[in-house]
Amino acid sequence: MTRILLVEDDLDVCMVMEHALIDGGYDVEATGRVIAAFVLLGSHPYDLVVTDVRLPDGSRIEVADRAREKGIPALIVTGYAFNLPRDDLDRFEFLLKPVRLRELVRAVERILQAELT
Repeated sequence: MTRILLVEDDLDVCMVMEHALIDGGYDVEATGRVIAAFVLLGSHPYDLVVTDVRLPDGSRIEVADRAREKGIPALIVTGYAFNLPRDDLDRFEFLLKPVRLRELVRAVERILQAELT
């Protein structure tokens, strides 16, 4: 089963996204902290990371960068994409909040499919 690490600090948003991904057939592990995401990335295999940009214990896209270092693709879901440097926008896939759940699942499918080709 495809494993996804979901990093989102808003518990309500996290729960909704987690359930949408589970309903989409994915095994999801969720956290709301950068440091916890780093620990999970170091101790478990994932096929994709879905992360917010603004987290209480981190800034910018640290989790996505760490995932990329490990060869794991990342999808960034944020309401602040327009505030990010162009370099960040060129390196990762983005969805703008508020995100439609079908759009989230389709983006995950697209990224995972691209990784297979």
